[in-house]
Order: sequence, then C-alpha cells, then structure tokens
Amino acid sequence: MAPVYEKKWKIFFLVATSIFMSTLDSSIVNVALPQVMQELQTDIQTIQWVVLIYLVTVSALLLTFGRLSDIYGRKVVYVMGFVLFAVGSLLCGMARTPLFLIVSRALQGGGASMLMACSPAMIVDAFPVQERGKALGMIGAVVAAGLTTGPVVGGVILEYLSWRFIFYINIPIGIAAALGGLFVLNNAPAAQGCREPLDKTGSVLLVIMLSTLIVFLTQLSRWGIISLLSLSFAVSFILACIGFAVTEARSDYPLFDLGLLKLKLFLFPVMSSALLFASLFVIVFMMPFYLTYPCGFSPSKTGSIMIAPFLFLLFVSPLSGMLYDRLGSRRLCMMGMSILTLSLVSLMMIRPAMGAGSMLWRMALAGIGTALFVSPNNTAVMSCVPLSRRGIASGAVATARNLGMVIGIALAGLIFSTSFSTLTSGSSLEDYTAAMEPFFMISFKRAMGMGVILSIWGIFVTFARGKESQLKDDPHEGGVNETME
Repeated sequence: MAPVYEKKWKIFFLVATSIFMSTLDSSIVNVALPQVMQELQTDIQTIQWVVLIYLVTVSALLLTFGRLSDIYGRKVVYVMGFVLFAVGSLLCGMARTPLFLIVSRALQGGGASMLMACSPAMIVDAFPVQERGKALGMIGAVVAAGLTTGPVVGGVILEYLSWRFIFYINIPIGIAAALGGLFVLNNAPAAQGCREPLDKTGSVLLVIMLSTLIVFLTQLSRWGIISLLSLSFAVSFILACIGFAVTEARSDYPLFDLGLLKLKLFLFPVMSSALLFASLFVIVFMMPFYLTYPCGFSPSKTGSIMIAPFLFLLFVSPLSGMLYDRLGSRRLCMMGMSILTLSLVSLMMIRPAMGAGSMLWRMALAGIGTALFVSPNNTAVMSCVPLSRRGIASGAVATARNLGMVIGIALAGLIFSTSFSTLTSGSSLEDYTAAMEPFFMISFKRAMGMGVILSIWGIFVTFARGKESQLKDDPHEGGVNETME
C-alpha cells in the first residue's frame, strides 16, 4: 500500500511554523544581546554563552531526538518539542541572572533540537517523491523569512518593549502549534514509530563528543591551541569519538546507523552541507566587523547589508527545490557551491572605498549559491534512506549544518584574530584605529581565503556523490528506492 499524502499541506504548515519560530528567535536574540548584557549587569564573555549554550544543546541532541522520532513517532517528539521550547522561552523571559538565562536557553535549545530533528523527515514522510524538492525548497524560504524578519521584529520589540518579550512571543505560538500537532499528526506517516530501544550509551557519548568539539572550536582563539583547557577538550572529543564508533558498531539498535555511510547519496551530501555552511559562515561572521570598522557603517546600515544573502534565500530556495524535481541534486549543488566560492573570492578583493553596492552583489552571490544548494541537497539525503531511518538522517543533516556554522566561525575567528594581533603587535579590535586598516584588510583576506579553501573542497565532495537514478516511492518501506551510477 502506497504512502498517504492527504495531510501534506497541514503538516507543511506545522513544520513551517516551527522552522520560522526557531530561526526568528535566533536572530532576535542576537539583536538583543547588548540590552540583555546591560540589564543583567554582566560582561561579553558571559553573555556570549546565551548564544553558545543554545548552539551546543541543539547540535548535541539532534541525532538523539531524530532517532527518538523513528522509535516513538514524529508526533510525540514534535509536540514535546513545541512544549519544551515554549517553557524554555517563558523561563528565559523571567530570568533575573545571567546563569538562569543561560540554563533556560539550554532548555529552549532542547526543544528546538526536537523540532529541527523531525522537520525534514516530516516533510519527506508527508510528500510524494515528485513534490519533495518543491516542499523542501519552500521550507528553505521559510528559514530565510525567519532570518530576515528577526532583526526587524527584534528592533521594534526592543524600541517599545523589554527584551524579555522576544522570548514571551514564542509562548502562544508554541502552545497553539503543540495543540495543532496533536490533531494534524494523527495517522500521519511515521506517526507511531518503530518502537525499537534507544541506544542510551551512544546518546551520552554523542552529547560528549559534539559538546566538547563545539566548545573547543569556539574557545580556541581565546584559550590557545596548546593550553590545558584546549588539550583537555580535544582529548575528550577524540575518546568520545572512538567510544561512539565502537558502541554504534556493536549495537543492535544504534543511535546512528553506520550502514547509512555506505550510501553515497547520504554520506557525500551530509559532508558537503557541513562544508557549505562552514564557508558561508566565514562570510556571516566576518562581514559585520568589516562593515563596522574599516567601512565605519552604522549598525542599521550594517544590518541592511547583512540581510542580502537571506533575501535571495527567500526567493531562490523554492525555485531550486522545483528544479531538483527535474534535474536532481548534483548539478544544482555543484552550481550553488561554485557560486558561493565566487562570492568568497570576490570578497577577498573588496576595499572599503568601493561603497555599499559592491558589497551587496558579493553578498547576494553567497545567498544565491546557498539557496541553489540547500534544498536539493537535503532532498537527496532524505530521499535515499528508508522511512525507519529518516529521523536519523534528518538529525544528521541538521547536525552537519550546525557543525559547519561552528567550524566556519571558529576558523575565521582564529585566523583573523591571530593575524591581526601579529600584524599590530598584540592589539585587538577593541583598540582599532584608522591606521590599522591595512592590517585589518590583510587579516580579513586571510579569513576569506580559508572560506575559499573550504568551498573548493566542497565542490569536489559534491561531485563525488555520483548521479542519481529515478526515485520512486517504495510501497513496502514508505521510503524510496535508489541506485548510484
């Protein structure tokens, strides 16, 4: 019996709500950090953990919740994700100390990871093969809408209300979406789950592995490569990796099915996704500093320019999703990664005297490249795995994306700060003067050069996935059959 798709647009709306809410919340929080820091009377080293703990929690739990959605069904995990996200938002808004806010953000991150782990799998479960590219492309547009709307909504809230309302706004949306999920997801594909046991040891090792890696990467520029803290986290990460690999190989019901790594249309797209987001976030991380210091732009002008890539994501993502249904993923993803590489190369040649227009088209290239890549790539991954493993695949895609972001930010920060400090005899950006512009630009170009290396590597990994055969619904599994040429 073939899969049932009657509820596909209701499920799409539910997924779109969660995606929009989580991306909107992320961008709003970044805008509010200066006010939060001032009201809670803390410093920038502490307040950065409001962002970092959310990223660590989401990344570390994605695969676990993806697997739980396979075991207990998407409905349970998804509805609980909305509830946990709403509770975390309430506690964030009530926070009176930095520690309470950070702990509440971790709880909110747990809810977000439940939502993010299920989202691609729910779309693929709900839509037939010939419509999945279009549906995931539209989800890409929702992501872009959340990212572009966040700073605007955040600015309005911060102008007229307290920063606490950026969290309170999630509560009614989360409650309404949770109630909607209880009804919409009844009898939906994969609603009940496979009821296999959870690999608890693997889950704990995965949390340790990803948490130590992310903290190591984000703190490397501050701690130094050979410090005791850096070495401790690096060793912990390596040991956790070994333990995780051994555990998954021996488990009858692994958290991550190592057999998926034998699928070229799973392995190489996941790797290329991490490389794309690492390259993209070299730009996303470095450009605000470039626009603020050498260019001397105001925060509002900087924000307007930084929206450019996400605007193109909003309009190009649905188009790339529809093109996937005709062309497959490899050509579109190769094109997208190549355009992103062109954007990074062009940014290496930029000068502050060129003006805003020269920056906008370079940033636009990054958005177009990313939009052409993401939807076809995600569709290829999700369509090559059986229904009972789509939660794992969904979590793997989201984990690769987050790790790519962290790697891009960490490498860009490390290269730039090391270069700038060396060229200026130990000065930091807090001491920036106009005389330091040549040193800033040298360091900026070196960081962009790292992005170019990552994106070129991504082109080769994207090509290595091979060609896709015609995909068709598998009436027995509820997934798809595919072969690689």
